[in-house]
Amino acid sequence: MSGWLCIVGLGPGDPSQVTPEVNQALANATDVLGYIPYVARVTPRPGLVLHASDNREELDRARMALGLAAQGGRVVVVSSGDPGVFAMAAAVFEVMEGRPDWQALDVRVLPGITAMLAAAALAGAPLGHDFCVSNMSDNLKPVELIKNRVRAAVTTDMAMAFYNPRSASRPHTLERVFQVLRAACEPERLLLFARAVSTPQEQLTWVSLSEATPDMADMRTLVIVGSSTTRRVGRFVYTPRSVS
Repeated sequence: MSGWLCIVGLGPGDPSQVTPEVNQALANATDVLGYIPYVARVTPRPGLVLHASDNREELDRARMALGLAAQGGRVVVVSSGDPGVFAMAAAVFEVMEGRPDWQALDVRVLPGITAMLAAAALAGAPLGHDFCVSNMSDNLKPVELIKNRVRAAVTTDMAMAFYNPRSASRPHTLERVFQVLRAACEPERLLLFARAVSTPQEQLTWVSLSEATPDMADMRTLVIVGSSTTRRVGRFVYTPRSVS
């Protein structure tokens, strides 16, 4: 088969944080598929067809991408950040199940810089020791599972990063998570609200758990919760690598 499919990450927003490998795939593509604002980040050119779709059409998007590749297309599926972190890579592999013809295609996953890593780098090193990552969206899992996973992470004293913390359709999930944190953590626990990292709207705000409120976050915000050892040094915040 002459077609191929690349599933790529466009990074957190700044074009300079798109990897050369991803830029090369885009330069060779005949088709680019993705969520509307992510496809808008791809520069149009002759010979390239842009297929933008809604945020909840991941599986249909994956089927279309694999179908185009099977027909000989050079196809790129774009996500923000990294395609394997709450993004399109898993959706593509899900629809490949039971399709040996699609499994035989030339499929590659090209990594990208995540919002979590970009935010942590700007802040210093809050993820310098063990950490976990959770998606606060309850579109694909119930709120109780989100709370249980956060509660489990707190018991291990890991730093945490929260994606998609608060939307207009589910404004209360983050408050419920904060209730879990307040029941188990000291009021001085450090939290970072990192909004629109690497864009002109970028804003980083460090507060204590006692000061944190859900309205500090929206869907463009990445929240990092420090561990009990996370602390400030000058204008930076870090989590020590050693545990006494």
